[in-house]
Amino acid sequence: MTESLLPEELSTLIHKVFKPRATERSIAFLIDLPDAVVADSEPWAQRRRMVAQWVAGLHKLESFPLEVHCVLYRNAHSNNGDLPEKAWYVSPDLEVDALAPNAESLANHPAVSFEQIFRSHPLLVAPTEFSATAPLKIAARTFPFRAATMPGFSPSMIPALRLDYEEINRRVLLLKSLLDEAVSATCRFLVDQSTERLLRLDLRHRTAHASGGVFPDPGVAGNLPSGESYIVPYEGERKADPSQSEGLLPVELDGDIVTYRISHNRAVEVIDAEQSEQGRREAKRIAEEPAYANIAELGLGVLDAFGVEPSGEILLDEKLGLHIAFGRSDHFGGIVGPKQFSGPDAVVHIDRVYIPRIQPRVKVLEVQLIRENMPPLRIMKDGAYTIDFS
Repeated sequence: MTESLLPEELSTLIHKVFKPRATERSIAFLIDLPDAVVADSEPWAQRRRMVAQWVAGLHKLESFPLEVHCVLYRNAHSNNGDLPEKAWYVSPDLEVDALAPNAESLANHPAVSFEQIFRSHPLLVAPTEFSATAPLKIAARTFPFRAATMPGFSPSMIPALRLDYEEINRRVLLLKSLLDEAVSATCRFLVDQSTERLLRLDLRHRTAHASGGVFPDPGVAGNLPSGESYIVPYEGERKADPSQSEGLLPVELDGDIVTYRISHNRAVEVIDAEQSEQGRREAKRIAEEPAYANIAELGLGVLDAFGVEPSGEILLDEKLGLHIAFGRSDHFGGIVGPKQFSGPDAVVHIDRVYIPRIQPRVKVLEVQLIRENMPPLRIMKDGAYTIDFS
């Protein structure tokens, strides 16, 4: 049976997540469209139909106090790539089957700029194919909106929207406080029950973030479902103060082990590149796209304790436990942004999630936080948290 979200449930969720103020009058749902570059898929089409139903249901719900708008735009071609210059409003009562099938079909439709959208709507929801988190985080620094981003959202994730986000937010705030105290983190991995790998991440000069699925204040954008604290490792931008992130990071990609050698917070080599096609591909990628090689995030998700299962989509899966990301970091407070990539379509922020159901060949033995003038703090052992959340 396919999960669905009733208009009344969606209304309750929006009030819990955003806590709308009396002066806030509207909410806009952002939907990205296929185009000549990126073809459609059935999960994507299903998501668009689902969101169109959400919009129509809220629009017709007499008890919902906000104006509801639907915004379509050409997809960004990659996760966390910059948004296109223009978008299109469509009627919130539009029949689901009448929704534009692709961006080209709206060529003659009156367009609006994203700046206009940001100025007009204090609340945004973005259930998109490609993550809009990075560009919306950047835009939220200038415009007084707040946004819930839902890249890759599918009906199977709806139960995660019904979780206790007050408790989730409390846990991620605790993790944030621990990351803020740390000057480095050490992660020990075991590959195929035989080979240990150690990665040290430099956390100096950085502040952690808490993403607990609650966005009551303007100027904020984050994921929904949510449940993580995260930090950008120091990237070495200070004069005469290189990043001390170094070590070996194993990742299981489509069943193959790819091991990156990290130096100064960048993947500089794949040490087992010749052992698999995935290894050769990644070695080529870090050589040709140095910005992708940046270690962009150390993330700590908490939703595994709430019984959430992997969905196959990063939006939810990264919230289940430890994850480490490559690529863009400026939306999290780092220095690597679109200008560091070879072109707009190359911009990416991609997470590698370390839980057994996603990377069964790579086990997290331990995660330890190193703090100044305090003893080291082990926060994870054998893939499970060791800290007391009570």
